[in-house]
Amino acid sequence: MSFKVLGKCPVTGARRGVLTTPHGKIDTPVFMPVGTRASVKAMLPDELATLNAEIILGNTYHLFLKPGMEIIARAGGLHRFMGWERPILTDSGGFQVFSLAPLREITETGVYFASHIDGSRFFLGPKESMTIQRTLGSDIVMAFDECTPYPADYAAAEKSMRQTARWETVSRDCKLCDGQQLFGIVQGSVYKDLRQESAAGLVALDFDGYAIGGLSVGEPEEVMFEVLDWTVPSLPEDKPRYLMGVGTPRQLVEAVARGVDMFDCVLPTRLARHGSAYVSDGTTIPVKAGRYSADFTPIDENCACYCCRNFTKAYVRHLLNVGEISGLRLLTIHNLYYFLNLMRRIREALENDAFAEFRANCFYRI
Repeated sequence: MSFKVLGKCPVTGARRGVLTTPHGKIDTPVFMPVGTRASVKAMLPDELATLNAEIILGNTYHLFLKPGMEIIARAGGLHRFMGWERPILTDSGGFQVFSLAPLREITETGVYFASHIDGSRFFLGPKESMTIQRTLGSDIVMAFDECTPYPADYAAAEKSMRQTARWETVSRDCKLCDGQQLFGIVQGSVYKDLRQESAAGLVALDFDGYAIGGLSVGEPEEVMFEVLDWTVPSLPEDKPRYLMGVGTPRQLVEAVARGVDMFDCVLPTRLARHGSAYVSDGTTIPVKAGRYSADFTPIDENCACYCCRNFTKAYVRHLLNVGEISGLRLLTIHNLYYFLNLMRRIREALENDAFAEFRANCFYRI
């Protein structure tokens, strides 16, 4: 894998780059649709390719439980199992240390979980996570970490950050498959000195890329941006930077302006399942609402996705209200197109030295 910065915004820290993996090149900044259980919800791989999704995300914890590593190994790895030929990034399971807190017990060497499926007990630590991700065969592997909750007092955040540092050191020493690249994850909650200490320790370990974790976990948006202002300058210029689990369209643009290259978030697919769609100003509309029952205009007049080119709000609302799966699929196509097209337009603005202007005006025409 290689990463090259092809250009930078002269006003902000935004970067235009390209990341090369064994399964293809990724133009950055990039948004990664989330395929937690080897599937982006409501989407088929060829539909994702048609939307120009260059990389998707899978999850170590969930894939370990179902279908299990024996099945994926026999299938020839995650790419073959799910019929996706482009790059894959796999989360390490560290987010589940946060999200499944009632079902886990943290120890020095890793985490004991009670399965959210059947209650069975199993252990996941840095060695186990790396072994699972090696079997999955993902292009980008995430080091095992503890996603610190918000709010966390200083002592708790420091303890969590140091635990992450120990686990990531173990992760760095584990063997992966040829071509797999390992990203470290910066933690430290909302404390400047902890974030910078975490970043410095990871840079010393010389990971292939660096993620910023522990954000979008309940903190105010302005705090998120402040943490990025502290953290991103501590990361190497010649390595990709990944903001995990973020976010809204505005958050993506603002994080790009601070020098972040990679993003993932469940919002496009989750909000589609709840009947909402993104529109040009960066907000959402509740397509399922009664006021759209006779609205024969597209979800977004400025959108060129399959849904907006062919169907109206009234039709999509009808599908949602009678329980037709095609309604959820059309909204998912629209929302993913919105996010992927936003990133395409960001890259185009960077190539034309026009990102600062784009940042100021981007939510008028998307």
